[in-house]
Amino acid sequence: MAQQEKVATSLAGSVGERISASLAPVDEELARRYPGDPGTRQPVHTVYVPGEQFAADTIRSWGDRALAALDEHAPDAASFAAVLGLADDLAEPVYARVRAKLEREPVEDLRVDFEDGYGGRTDAEEDAHAARAARLVADAYAHGTAAPYMGIRMKCMEAAVRDRGIRTLDVFLSGLMEAGGLPDGLVLTLPKVTYPQQVTAMARLLEEFEKARGLAPGRIGFEIQIETSQSILAADGTATVARMIDAAEGRATGLHYGTFDYSACLGVSAAHQASDHPAADHAKAVMQVAAAGTGVRVSDGSTNVLPVGPTAKVHDAWRLHHGLTRRALARAYYQGWDMHPGHLPTRYAAVFAFYREGFAQAAARLAAYANRTGGDIADEPATAKALAGYLLRGLDCGALDTAEVTRLTGLTLAGLQAYAGPRRGGLTPSGQ
Repeated sequence: MAQQEKVATSLAGSVGERISASLAPVDEELARRYPGDPGTRQPVHTVYVPGEQFAADTIRSWGDRALAALDEHAPDAASFAAVLGLADDLAEPVYARVRAKLEREPVEDLRVDFEDGYGGRTDAEEDAHAARAARLVADAYAHGTAAPYMGIRMKCMEAAVRDRGIRTLDVFLSGLMEAGGLPDGLVLTLPKVTYPQQVTAMARLLEEFEKARGLAPGRIGFEIQIETSQSILAADGTATVARMIDAAEGRATGLHYGTFDYSACLGVSAAHQASDHPAADHAKAVMQVAAAGTGVRVSDGSTNVLPVGPTAKVHDAWRLHHGLTRRALARAYYQGWDMHPGHLPTRYAAVFAFYREGFAQAAARLAAYANRTGGDIADEPATAKALAGYLLRGLDCGALDTAEVTRLTGLTLAGLQAYAGPRRGGLTPSGQ
């Protein structure tokens, strides 16, 4: 029988109690500011459609146009893989999943745009378009034809357009309420934020709407669009974006990078305005660090090179978009903007290849960690969480299937979620 070790201590129990008491405010602050990822599904992209163009068939139309682009410019797996440089073993599964995704769920997140993409309209026209958007979004959710996430981008909180933006938001949200209530997938975007006070003003606006309609406090959240230099670095040299998250008072759901407005703000010439410009990398790195642990997700921007015209031109645009999307995924920007139906094939190809090519290794590492069987990599609990999160993201978008993930990890979906952290509601994985 092993000899029991003698344990010696020097500190009185009251010492630990005093230390804990002194840190209680810090504990509360940590819990409030850094609750962790919400665990809900994050869409892989956001599609923007001008308010006057949004229609009942917009989502299906985007899917059909994307499929038509594949039929014309890459009618089979081999030709599509050759354009994008996909590995031979990924060509068939990726191509098949892309087509299935475009048929089943072509758009994961749609924003009806009443800002830059909308242009100048009379007040009466914008009222009518906002009311119509509410009706169409409500109908789509009622009939099962909606994207998992839908909402509007209003005008910003700057003086020149503030009243119009507030009214459009009111018309849209009121229309949804009149049609039966706010859908679970509702998302709102506040653009061109420069000062934290503008974020707080948005929070106050939503608070007043909740009171007027008898909604639970905090029911409505919103994304903050990062499009100005002042939203990254304040005049005193501090990171403004971190202040903005706090100014949202728990309502911030995302930080969306605006590629072209931000680049122009810094004086980047039009030919070099892109999501892989060093200025863009700096802004998104600051956003990423500021948002880490807060539950606020970061989204990349878009490319304005559209896959239209002859096949050679389409292929060039596809390669560019695919490369930018893959680059963003490697940097942990799991969402971006898509500006044209022709971007959907390469968005999903990049996303599906990203998760499928790393699937086997991630599953094996998580299985080894779960079973304490070791292996050639000594993973930490934080890495196990990241591995589980990677697999769940693959399931969410349709890159992976539950059965194959369970087979390779030995974990049920609930077990996978337990390693990733608690999932508090949210929408179901794509196609699951």
